[in-house]
Amino acid sequence: MKSRMSRAAVAVSVVATLGLTAACGGGGENGDNTDAEKKPSAGSSAPAEKPKEPAGQGALTEAQLQKAALTKGDVKGYTIADMPAEDMPAETVPAQPAACQPIANMFFFTSDPQAKARAGRTVTPKDELSGSVISLALAAHEQSDAEKVMADLRKATENCTKYEHVGNKYSGVEALPAPEQGDEAVSYKLKGDIEGAKIPMSFTVVRSGSTLIGFYSMNMLDADKAKVPAEVLEAQIAKLEKAAG
Repeated sequence: MKSRMSRAAVAVSVVATLGLTAACGGGGENGDNTDAEKKPSAGSSAPAEKPKEPAGQGALTEAQLQKAALTKGDVKGYTIADMPAEDMPAETVPAQPAACQPIANMFFFTSDPQAKARAGRTVTPKDELSGSVISLALAAHEQSDAEKVMADLRKATENCTKYEHVGNKYSGVEALPAPEQGDEAVSYKLKGDIEGAKIPMSFTVVRSGSTLIGFYSMNMLDADKAKVPAEVLEAQIAKLEKAAG
């Protein structure tokens, strides 16, 4: 599974290249047990009260996802490229404890139920000193499956605080306010202990119809910058909705 940790390895190498210490500040890390109390509503925007979409909306094709995914020139100030296949394994890998499985899955943009098709992108700030590593993926589902993945993620942000996955440890899982975009969204942050480096990470997952968009950002230099950039998130959601419409 080491080959599937390339994004994390990139974050480690970014700091090594800059000659800076690969240690983040201690503030904000949560080492509580997985059954610790969490604020259940902070990291999710529940589906809005509006007319329901047609039941059983079908999944988009891989070709449609590729057309809807961001590409070169779509967001000013960022270089956008196809995500390496090894960063998007098809299968899920068990996490401990099981309550954290949906969150662990999202690191590789996998899910249960599995997507019918996916399209992934790496998004790199042109500012070489930013220290950020950003990835996103579009995942095509039947609508009922997409809604289940979102519900499972929302529950996991309420019940999970730390876990182990693919030989690495993650802690400080905490729900964040989710964007009011798409049909529903979930946001959360955590800290990964990867190759001896403490790496702040944040995730946002948005459902638009039957398609999920997973966004993932990490930054070893500044925990406050380990956020999914609003301009990237907004551009991807708008492009998907235009393509799907």
